[in-house]
Amino acid sequence: MMAKNKEPRPPSYTISVVGLSGTEKDKGNCGVGKSCLCNRFVRSKADEYYPEHTSVLSTIDFGGRVVNNDHFLYWGDITLNGEDGVECKIHVIEQTEFIDDQTFLPHRSTNLQPYIKRAAASKLQSAEKLMYICTDQLGLEQDFEQKQMPEGKLNVDGFLLCIDVSQGCNRKFDDQLKFVNNLFVQLSKSKKPVIIAATKCDECVDHYLREVQAFASNKKNLLVVETSARLNVNIETCFTALVQMLDKTRGKPKIIPYLDAFKTQRQLVVTATDKFEKLVQTVRDYHATWKTVSNKLKNHPDYEEYINLEGTKKARNTFSKHIEQLKQEHIRKRREEYINTLPRAFNTLLPNLEEIEHLNWSEALKLMEKRADFQLCFVVLEKTPWDETDHIDKINDRRIPFDLLSTLEAEKVYQNHVQHLISEKRRVEMKEKFKKTLEKIQFISPGQPWEEVMCFVMEDEAFKYITEADSKEVYSRHQREIVEKAKEEFQEMLFEHSELFYDLDLNATPSSDKMSEIHTVLSEEPRYKALQKLAPDRESLLLKHIGFVYHPTKETCLSGQNCMDIKVEQLLASSLLQLDHGRLRLYHDSTNIDKVNLFILGKDGLAQELANEIRTQSTDDEYALDGKIYELDLRPVDANSPYFLTLLKLDRIIP
Repeated sequence: MMAKNKEPRPPSYTISVVGLSGTEKDKGNCGVGKSCLCNRFVRSKADEYYPEHTSVLSTIDFGGRVVNNDHFLYWGDITLNGEDGVECKIHVIEQTEFIDDQTFLPHRSTNLQPYIKRAAASKLQSAEKLMYICTDQLGLEQDFEQKQMPEGKLNVDGFLLCIDVSQGCNRKFDDQLKFVNNLFVQLSKSKKPVIIAATKCDECVDHYLREVQAFASNKKNLLVVETSARLNVNIETCFTALVQMLDKTRGKPKIIPYLDAFKTQRQLVVTATDKFEKLVQTVRDYHATWKTVSNKLKNHPDYEEYINLEGTKKARNTFSKHIEQLKQEHIRKRREEYINTLPRAFNTLLPNLEEIEHLNWSEALKLMEKRADFQLCFVVLEKTPWDETDHIDKINDRRIPFDLLSTLEAEKVYQNHVQHLISEKRRVEMKEKFKKTLEKIQFISPGQPWEEVMCFVMEDEAFKYITEADSKEVYSRHQREIVEKAKEEFQEMLFEHSELFYDLDLNATPSSDKMSEIHTVLSEEPRYKALQKLAPDRESLLLKHIGFVYHPTKETCLSGQNCMDIKVEQLLASSLLQLDHGRLRLYHDSTNIDKVNLFILGKDGLAQELANEIRTQSTDDEYALDGKIYELDLRPVDANSPYFLTLLKLDRIIP
């Protein structure tokens, strides 16, 4: 009952891979690719593929359990899934000839037949023979997987006849073809199916391949499969076609032309490479290690596919290149930051043109090193160059590595700095020259737009040199000066025409008729006309003047923050507390006494009241401020008097 429930075993076939073998004299200094073909089929993963296999062995290695004193190798087995979904197991044998590394003659074996007869054998036996993996395995069998040939014997079901269609190594193709012809005769006697594997088609010589095809066409049912073990092209096709010849139920063999198979395989590699590179691109830290990243990605299908096709070595190289690119990009950004920061460092350490105008680059470097702020801008590293030190990781240290200044790029920035200082000096000079040009133009009036003036200075040398923004800035500065002067002169004019404001009602707004009268009188004055283009400002000044004359307060004072009321308040606030503490000491030193003249303007007797209050806070009209005694000369003036302006002018004391 138990046996009936077991699933049937998949069919098993043994395929023997044969081809030109022997001494270097027989086959040249390289083989025809039998071992590589077997290796790629049984263990197709890139990491398990060994491109080099030797047939020259020591006596010890020849007698080891892998070779087992035989001239054939057991490559193990592999399970294939057919197009119909039916599995089959294939055991792979390679018939070769091992050469003694001392005599360079074939090793003596239990089978004394020549290679051609021995390779055609359909029954093989070798007790406890181990599966062959690679040359390094010989003598170190315990370090590799140990798998025995089943029951120490196998029956060969078919043959793969390898023919090298590349240029070869000191080998005549005609000699190889003659050997193959003799070998095929022996293989035919076994009545087993044979397929030709044209090897090394990635280095194919066309007429060699044509000769192989011509050779096969003269034989009955002899197929040729063009292969490349190195590129893994059509390897499985060889064995699948042979199995289809052994099992007719699997259909007829489908032979794919080499170029088509190569394109298919290449596209697999390209697609896998693209996906793997995208995976690698997700790593953004150039400190990442391959060990860490590969452990993280090892279960990702795109990673596994690439490793299988191209191998760990290529994967690591791709990763290393990416990491190097990340590092170089980081260094490039740091270098760019440093170069962009250099002008600011030069402005800090070498701001004066007179100091550096005639210095060469080396002299300028020495001068910078002597500056007190040198360590704030630059860092002198123990190891150089800076981009090979850990300084590249010190993101918070914005100082520029001093050895960066040894580059031509840094020297160019310095030369640009000197030229900038020269240009800036020239620019300042030209701006001042242009300012003087404007001062000489008498018809420029306060408030006059730049556009009205520009046409008169178009040919000026300074105007041509400076930028449009500079010319507008200079003109704006010139306008501010002439406007300020015009306003001061207008204010002076208003004081001179104080009679115009005598008959205004106190605390009353002037009537329109009165304002018209004032404008009529003042309009003949050049100082009035000077503000013609600033009529709103002129009107505002006039109203402020009227407001101040009849309502004099700190807020309406025409002197702004220079108003004497504000000054006195500030003076009193800062000094009254000091009077009591320092009075006795200060009074003993009469040399500390200076005289201060104060005009106190007020209405309704307020000026006199304030003067009296100040006197009560002082002793004999003296007060102390900042360790010094001042003598006060108080002059209260009543704003209600229509003659107070005249009194101010006639008083010879300067406030």
